[in-house]
Amino acid sequence: MTPARIAAAVAAQRPLVQRLLDGVAEIGADPPGITRDAFGPGENQAQALVAEAARGLGLVLASDAAANLAMTWPGADRSAPRLMIGSHLDSVLHGGNFDGAAGVLAGLAAIAALRGLGLRPRQDITLLATRCEEAVWFQLGLIGSRAALGLLPVAALGLPRTGTGRSLADHIRDCGGEPEALAAGTRLIEPATVRAFLEVHIEQAPQLVEADAAIAVCTGIPGNIRHPRIRITGEDAHVGLPRRFRRDAALAGADLALALEALWREEEVAGRAMACTIGRFHTLADRHAMTVVPGGFEMSLDLRAYEAGHLAALEQRLHGIVARIAAARGVTIDLGERNAGAVGQMDPGIRAGLADAAARLGIAQHPLGSPASHDAADFAAAGIPTGMLLVRNRNGSHNPHEEMETADLMAAIAVLAVWLAEAGCEAA
Repeated sequence: MTPARIAAAVAAQRPLVQRLLDGVAEIGADPPGITRDAFGPGENQAQALVAEAARGLGLVLASDAAANLAMTWPGADRSAPRLMIGSHLDSVLHGGNFDGAAGVLAGLAAIAALRGLGLRPRQDITLLATRCEEAVWFQLGLIGSRAALGLLPVAALGLPRTGTGRSLADHIRDCGGEPEALAAGTRLIEPATVRAFLEVHIEQAPQLVEADAAIAVCTGIPGNIRHPRIRITGEDAHVGLPRRFRRDAALAGADLALALEALWREEEVAGRAMACTIGRFHTLADRHAMTVVPGGFEMSLDLRAYEAGHLAALEQRLHGIVARIAAARGVTIDLGERNAGAVGQMDPGIRAGLADAAARLGIAQHPLGSPASHDAADFAAAGIPTGMLLVRNRNGSHNPHEEMETADLMAAIAVLAVWLAEAGCEAA
């Protein structure tokens, strides 16, 4: 089967892709952006929309203990390690329409194109719509893939969800899952049963716009260390108190933020890729006032890097910075809960295969590391050969202005379909 024939079959699926893109946008409509809440109506309705399309393609549907949705195109040898593709359907609050969902729809379209050509898989090809990839909902990301691979900390089941305050376990149960099985450490996907995992996702920064390329073959996914609830405790005081007597928690927070920015700049100059994000940064709402030196301050931190050793070194630097600022300001800094995500190494063979497919299709691509966390990183961490395709996106993600062109998504689907056809399909 030539790449040109596969590309033509993929192009014929554009109405399906557009219909589903419009459908998930309607489900998530929440001006000024899109909100598909994890383990809630938004994610549930998006799953139902995708499931209906999958049934129309004759795929076999199943839901696991974490309420992930698996849609399988049965292969000739169902005992052979399967190929998996997938992404997530939830969004951040008031985000955009394409982060996550585009990857699930890409998998559906690729399977539809290959079925339309009369091909059949030699082994199962499973499209996975994972639950709750976005950390905004439970202050912990990649929940569906972590749960599926046995990587979800048991304590996470007690985390409260943004907007409801109810536990992750309660929300999983509401969606038909079995939190008890997750609490028992049950692994829902055995790595030995998966030959490869591929994810399609929009890029998080407009680097492909700069490179004038429709897609990128991902070179790696950074690991991260997250502290969602850092608490700085000093002492409330009168605004006239001289500086030498103050234990100002807010200024300690500012010192920490600026020290982390200086660290990032230093690493950037040295050519060591990393990122540092402070998403929450505030005095205490029930205490702050214009005429009070704040004795309490809270913030969050996401620290990430592309190599495990580099990430560990950055964490050591973080602890040194915290100790220095606490001593200088006379405050205590409690980093609180620590979450970590593994570095996602992309398989060299899969990367080469995707790049070769793009070249033969005449599609411009650009090798690029993804600065974001993705479900694919969990599969890579579990020892499963993993690859990613990133799609051009002008305005970044996690905002209402995500701007992915459907034509660019169709290019990624064509590359994915060629790879799937050659790696795992045969003539019927």
